[in-house]
Amino acid sequence: MKLEFCKMQGAGNDFVVIDNRIARLTPEQMPLLARKVCARRTSVGADGLMVADEPQHGGDAKMWFFNSDGSVGEMCGNGARCFGRFVYEHFAAKDEIIIEATSGDVPAWRQTDRLYKVLLNRPTVLRTGWPTQGADGGPLRAAYVELGDPGLPHLVVPVPGLAEMEDYGERLFETGRELRFHPLLPKGANVNFCQVLGPREVLIRTYERGVEDFTLACGTGSGSTVAALQAMGLVAKGAPVTVHNPGDDLIIDCRWAGDSVEELFLTGPTNLVATGYILDEDLQL
Repeated sequence: MKLEFCKMQGAGNDFVVIDNRIARLTPEQMPLLARKVCARRTSVGADGLMVADEPQHGGDAKMWFFNSDGSVGEMCGNGARCFGRFVYEHFAAKDEIIIEATSGDVPAWRQTDRLYKVLLNRPTVLRTGWPTQGADGGPLRAAYVELGDPGLPHLVVPVPGLAEMEDYGERLFETGRELRFHPLLPKGANVNFCQVLGPREVLIRTYERGVEDFTLACGTGSGSTVAALQAMGLVAKGAPVTVHNPGDDLIIDCRWAGDSVEELFLTGPTNLVATGYILDEDLQL
């Protein structure tokens, strides 16, 4: 099988992107393809697969997004930024792009050749005081956030001293995995461990469901974390917040109307890594 693709990354989140106007994949084929091409030792390797298709509802392109395990991703902020650039370069050369995603239309704005901003779904659930335990077994103050409807679930867990934890620590990994599958969370959750470094500066490490590991960055996790920390009074409202992910810095602009988040913007870099053809003798779709 010969399948044209490009590989992109945003702040360390990497994606295989396929133009379905050429590939002609069916929705039934896409989950298997995601599992195959996202495998890091046997194929291209990526955190997720994005398939660009003709728009169906007046947008500029439809985005099919799948995690590396083949599960459907409701929304990926860094993926949406990369997808916005792909659409600009292959579908519609516009500074404002409308992406038709599973979770609804996502506006994306081209800031420079490589810098893109997207509007994330605002929190439909933002619950502070969610009880949990830290890697040492002690209690931690946490928050539960869902972005959009259906909601993309995130736990936000402040961890003092996170910056000093080399390689995140085995117990932190175990805590992330345990919380991701917590019985009180029927959909599971992405788990965002964070440390406040200043009134507009946050360090974050995200254990992502679907990837089942820490990733170099998570756009929706960064947005959820800033919204939760502002609701908890730990980060200042009224100005953009820099979120330090291992892959790169992301900028979150969380705009409030009273006690509710009205708009949530994510800005960060995109990078085109490679283009070519997937030549997988074992891939049968």
